[in-house]
Amino acid sequence: MITAGRGTPTTVRGRSLADGEPIELWIDANGCFAPEPIPGAEVLSDGGWVLPGLVDAHCHIGIRFGGGAEDTDGSVTQAVRERDVGVLLLRDAGSPVDTRHLVSRTDLPRIVRAGRHIAMPKRYIRGLPVDLEDESQLPAEVVRQARAGDGWVKLVGDWIDRGVGDLAPLWSDEILVEAIAAAHREGARVTAHVFGEDALPGLLAAGIDCIEHGTGLTDDTIATMAANGTALVPTLVNIENFPDIADSATRFPVYAAHMRDLHRRVADTIGAAHDAGVAIYAGTDAGGQVEHGRIGDEIAALGKAGLGVDGAFAAASWAAREWLGHPAFAAGSPADLIVYSDDPRTDPASARPDLVVLAGNVVRRR
Repeated sequence: MITAGRGTPTTVRGRSLADGEPIELWIDANGCFAPEPIPGAEVLSDGGWVLPGLVDAHCHIGIRFGGGAEDTDGSVTQAVRERDVGVLLLRDAGSPVDTRHLVSRTDLPRIVRAGRHIAMPKRYIRGLPVDLEDESQLPAEVVRQARAGDGWVKLVGDWIDRGVGDLAPLWSDEILVEAIAAAHREGARVTAHVFGEDALPGLLAAGIDCIEHGTGLTDDTIATMAANGTALVPTLVNIENFPDIADSATRFPVYAAHMRDLHRRVADTIGAAHDAGVAIYAGTDAGGQVEHGRIGDEIAALGKAGLGVDGAFAAASWAAREWLGHPAFAAGSPADLIVYSDDPRTDPASARPDLVVLAGNVVRRR
C-alpha cells in the first residue's frame, strides 16, 4: 500500500551502494528526480545505503507458479511481491496474457514486455508460446510480437526434441538471420531461451541481442558473445531446478544426463562469461517454477558465480537499468529508489530494503 503520495518535494540522503560515496537525491512534486536541490524538501531518509530500484531482467508476470496463466488479480499480486522486495523494473520475458493494463499503474513496478514466447508445436511448455506451423512464419511473427511488446521479442531457442531424446534447436540458421533482422527493423531487440550448446552458434551468428540461461555456453560461444556485445541473463535460481527436471525425464536418459551436467558446471560457465567481458544481468525466471520476489537469491548466486557481490548488485540495479533504457537517478525520470539501513552486500539473499520509493511515492517502509 502506498503510504505517502506525490505533491511534496522530498529528499533522500545516504551512501551510494554503487561507489560508497555520500549521495543526496531530490524528488520534485511530480515524483521525478530533480536536477538540483529543492529548498525545504521533506527528508524521507537520512542515512543508509541508497541505490536505484532493483531489476528482475527475466521474469514472467502472468504465468502462475506451478504452471498456467494467471488472472488479473494474480498478475497484480506478482508485481506487488516484486515491488515489496525493492524490484521496481521488470523485464517480462514472455507471458501468455496481455499485461498492458498493468503498465499504467503507478503503484506497480515498470514492466518492459516481450510479448509471447515464439516456438514450434510440442517444443516448449504447453499453453505459453505462440506455436508456428512452419519456421517460415517466424519473421512475420517476430514483427507481430515486436509491435505488441515494449522493444523485446522472445524466441525459444532450444527445447527437448522427443524424437532425438535431447535438447535441440528449434530454428534453422537461415530463418534466424531473417527473423532477427526483421525485429531490428522494428526497433526491437531479440532474446532467446537456450539451455544447451547447439542452438547458440546460429543465434549468435544471426545477431541476437541477449541469451537467457546460457548453461550450454562454451569457450567459443562466450568469445562470440563478448565480441558481439550480446548480453546474458543466467537465471541461476531457476537453474537449481535442473536436477528435478532430470529426475522427471526417465524416458529420456540422454536429456536427463545433459541437464544434470549443465547444472553441475553452471557456476564455472557463468564465471567464464563474466571473465571474458560478457555483460550479465540479474533475472530470476519468476513464474512457473520460481516464486516472485527472489531477486536477493539471484544476486547472491551471481556473486558466488564470479561476479562478486558488488558486480551482482550492479547486474540487478544500475547496470541493468541502463541496459533496459531506464538509467538510474536521471533528472526528470520517475524517482525509483530503495534504501537499506544495513549494507545489503553482507547477506544479499536475506536483505530487505527499509524504504522503497516508486515514482516518488513511498510504497514500503520498515
